[in-house]
Amino acid sequence: MGIVEDVADELALESLKIINATGDDAFVQRIADTIGGSSQTMEEAYLTAVRVRRAEQRARELLKTLKEDLARQQEPPAGE
Repeated sequence: MGIVEDVADELALESLKIINATGDDAFVQRIADTIGGSSQTMEEAYLTAVRVRRAEQRARELLKTLKEDLARQQEPPAGE
């Protein structure tokens, strides 16, 4: 990735940590507005990185659930 994408991804990761801890989804837009005042390119990269990281979180949660379901299906029944 280039510097814009690298920085945007780092900001997205930090932002998502705060959002996950506080539940404040408006935080993303506050950061985007701050960035956009100086660089529209960085703002777009940041918002894209946030969307990608959120999609990644959802996908990882689904994969975890599917793996757990599969493991339960493969367990022998109780009492055997």
